[in-house]
Amino acid sequence: MKQNAIFLLSVCLLFQLSLPVPAKNNVFIHPGILHNAASLQHIREVAIKQTMPEYGSYELLKSHPCASAQYKMKGPFPVISRDGQYGYTKSRMEADFSAAYLNALMWIATKDENHALKSLEILSAYADSLKQIPATNDAPLLVGLEGTKIVNAMEILRYTYKGVTPEQTEKITRMITTVFLPVCDTFYSTKAYTNGNWGAIVTKMYISAAIYLNNKTMYKKALDFYYNGNDNGTIRNYISGATGQIQESGRDQAHSQLGIGALATVCEIAYNQGDDLYGALDNRLLKGFEYVSCYNLGNDSVPFVTWKDVTGKYSDWTVISDKSRGKFMPVFEMAYNHYVNRKGLKMHYTEQVINKIRPEGYDRDQPAFGTLLFYGTGKQTN
Repeated sequence: MKQNAIFLLSVCLLFQLSLPVPAKNNVFIHPGILHNAASLQHIREVAIKQTMPEYGSYELLKSHPCASAQYKMKGPFPVISRDGQYGYTKSRMEADFSAAYLNALMWIATKDENHALKSLEILSAYADSLKQIPATNDAPLLVGLEGTKIVNAMEILRYTYKGVTPEQTEKITRMITTVFLPVCDTFYSTKAYTNGNWGAIVTKMYISAAIYLNNKTMYKKALDFYYNGNDNGTIRNYISGATGQIQESGRDQAHSQLGIGALATVCEIAYNQGDDLYGALDNRLLKGFEYVSCYNLGNDSVPFVTWKDVTGKYSDWTVISDKSRGKFMPVFEMAYNHYVNRKGLKMHYTEQVINKIRPEGYDRDQPAFGTLLFYGTGKQTN
């Protein structure tokens, strides 16, 4: 009996140690950006046990060229840009940073050190080379999209791979703080001028970096922007509380999905630190996903009003756009897992989308592979 009691006490203590410690208590969890220790372990278990439906998504990850340990870098470059004089680097550096992130995931799934080494090779090469992201129009998008990959890859490696040296950590961190983050700071300090997907994309990078750097001030700034920023890319300004209509619904369906995918990413990151942004404004993000899902499934009965956006520049769309209608990005599993699996809520239309596209595959601008990365993580047990 005494041995059983000791065993049960040990289990309870281990369970308590595995629970998230909220960032609001000034303690960050590592690994703990897009993926915490439990979700990384889930990826490993899926790869071993071939658990469905997750394994279907893992097979898509494993077969992607950017997830290969034999990936050949397109760079590195001293200057990167999505547009302007250095726009020729766009597709090349995007592939390189995808490869860094996807190889980090493959390291977790396989424990093949070659994947960890490939990810580190790419990150280290860019840290040695990259000097500038010019202040072109698309600079905030570049930093938000690619910076998120870099920080999450490094977070995974830093806390799971013993081969990362202090010198590598220092120079990669310096690249994040001196080349990428200043672009985020400039975006936040500039009067709102973009559609809402931009603010959400910048914020997913900023909150990722805040956790990676253990910077409480940055973290609180990211959360405050999500709730209260004077920008189209906030939960209040991007999604209608009455109907779930998206600020960009009159523009096209691709950008609407890009925006809600970025907002969900911010929420998932905060959730891994013990903060529930998903529940903000009566689960408004859920309403946004359901609105987008309903219309893109072919339903014409969704309500639409001309949107008065924060900037005043995007307020003349008088009908919902059918551009890219029915083309689904891999952004749905993350939100569905939270609201349905964790919270027991209903997402009738999102569920239909998932049934059409599962398993989720690759998208260069999203975490993607959502069936592997997010399905089944943190399910309710009651």
